[in-house]
Amino acid sequence: MRTALLALTTGVLTTVLSSTAVRAENPQQVQQLMMTGACANCDLSGADLMGAHLIGADLRDANLQNANLTHANLEGADLTGANLQDANLTSAMLTNAVLDDANLDGVDLSEAQIYHANVDGTSMENLDIQNAQVLGTPISVGGSE
Repeated sequence: MRTALLALTTGVLTTVLSSTAVRAENPQQVQQLMMTGACANCDLSGADLMGAHLIGADLRDANLQNANLTHANLEGADLTGANLQDANLTSAMLTNAVLDDANLDGVDLSEAQIYHANVDGTSMENLDIQNAQVLGTPISVGGSE
């Protein structure tokens, strides 16, 4: 009986804990970004920015680790020094984006459009660039050239 009760309690706790999303981003800073297009030094880790129009956004030194930027438009965005580790940028548009000194380790850039982006000093370990369109940007399989 105790074993069954323990198993039931463990099962309920596991269900409750796994269904509760852990979000690290600061909701006020997400709102600031969406309203002003500027959020330098913000904590946007784990933020759901899927499909966001962030053209020319100021995201210098922002923490975007594990953020969902699928289908986001980051044309001309300044991501200098940003932490994008393990972020999802599938099908994102990064034309003329500035990614100097950013952390792109483990980023999913599959099917992204990356034209003439700056990546000086950028860390690019374990990028997924499958089916990405890369032009005028020193990104290739294995990281920077």
